[in-house]
Amino acid sequence: MPTTFLHTADWQLGKPYARVDDTLKRGRLQNERFECLKRISALVKSHKVDFVTIAGDLFDSPSPLNASVAKALEAIGSMKVPVFVIPGNHDYGGPGSLWEQPFFVKQKEQLAPNLRVLLTPEPVVFEKAVILPGPLVRRQDLDDPTRWIREAFEETSFPADLPRIVLAHGSVQDFGASQDDEDDSSGASNHIDLSRLPEEEIDFIALGDWHGTKSVGPKAWYAGTPEIDRFPKGENNDPGNVLLVTCGRAAEPTVETIHTGGLRWNQFSHHFSGDDSYPPFLDLLKEKIGAWGQDSLLRLQLTGSLGIENSRLLHNELTALDARLLRVKLDDQVGVAPTEEEIAALESRPEDPLISAVSRQLIAMSSGDESETSRIALLELHSAIG
Repeated sequence: MPTTFLHTADWQLGKPYARVDDTLKRGRLQNERFECLKRISALVKSHKVDFVTIAGDLFDSPSPLNASVAKALEAIGSMKVPVFVIPGNHDYGGPGSLWEQPFFVKQKEQLAPNLRVLLTPEPVVFEKAVILPGPLVRRQDLDDPTRWIREAFEETSFPADLPRIVLAHGSVQDFGASQDDEDDSSGASNHIDLSRLPEEEIDFIALGDWHGTKSVGPKAWYAGTPEIDRFPKGENNDPGNVLLVTCGRAAEPTVETIHTGGLRWNQFSHHFSGDDSYPPFLDLLKEKIGAWGQDSLLRLQLTGSLGIENSRLLHNELTALDARLLRVKLDDQVGVAPTEEEIAALESRPEDPLISAVSRQLIAMSSGDESETSRIALLELHSAIG
C-alpha cells in the first residue's frame, strides 16, 4: 500500500543568528523560519500527503522560548495530518527534556494533537506506514541511533503491506552538519551506519543533520533545512527544500525536491586588477543580488587592488550594501594602489610639505605589514584634501 509524505528536518526554530548585530535584521531572519512553516503547510494540503516526518532539530536548542514552542505547535496543528518528529542533537530528548515539560505537553494537546514525538527507539505502526525512529537523548552520542533497528526485524513481525521508514538524525560516512559553514557541532558523534541496516526490510531512510538536500543511498535522503540558515560550503550543497516521497512496501521510492526557502544566501568573489575593474564589479554585484534586497544575505570575498578614489567608492558601496542586506559577511583583502595622478596629487604639495611627507610614507606602507592601517589613513587623507 503506497504512501506519500513530506520528509523534512532541521527547522531549528528559535535560532539566535548571533553573528547578525542588527536586532531588526536578526528578528527578520528568525521570523522567516516560522514563515517557512506556512509554505510547508500549504504543500501538505496541495499534495494531499498522508503524513509529515521531521528528522530532528525542530528547535535550535533543548530549551526554546515558550513563544517559539507555541508558534511552532500552532503551525504543525494547521497541517491536519500526522506529523512525526524525533529529537535531534540541538533539541535532544532524555529525562526532563523539552518534550516532557508541562508547557510543551499542554500546548501540544491544545494546538497540535496531530504531532507525535517519538522519544524511544521502538517501531510505531499506524495505518499508512511503520516508522522506525532513532531519537537522540543527548547532544553527542557515540552510539548509532539506528542500531536497534537491526535487532527489531529479528524479533518483531510487521504488517506485510505497510512501507517501513527509518527516521534518524546524524552523520553518515563522516558526512554531516559539521561540513556546513558556521556550524560548531562535531561530526564525530551521532554516526549512522547505513550499511548495517537491513536494506531489503526498509523502504525509505529519512535523515536529518546535514542542512543540504542530498541522497546518500538508493533509499536514504537528507531533506536539509527547509529555510536556509547559513552560507553553505561546496557546490553540491542544496538547502532550502523539503522532499515529497512516495514509497510502498518493497518498492523503489520516488523523491521530488520542492523548494521552500524564502531568503537568498548569495556568495560572490571578485578580484580587482586596477581601477578599470571597478565598474564591472558593480555590474556583477547588481546581477548577483538582483532585486532581493532585504531578502538577501551575501558572503563577499574581495582581492586585488584599487586606486585611492575607487577604494573610497568601494568602501561607500560596501557600507550601503551592509545597510541594505540582511547580512554581509565580508572578506576584504583589497589593497590601495594609487594611480600616478593620485600619487602626484598627494606628494607634490609644496604649499604643504607635511602632507607630502606623510603621503609618501603611507604609500610605502600600503604594501607592507601595516597595509590595512595605511590604506585607511590614505583614504582619509585623500578625502580630507580632495
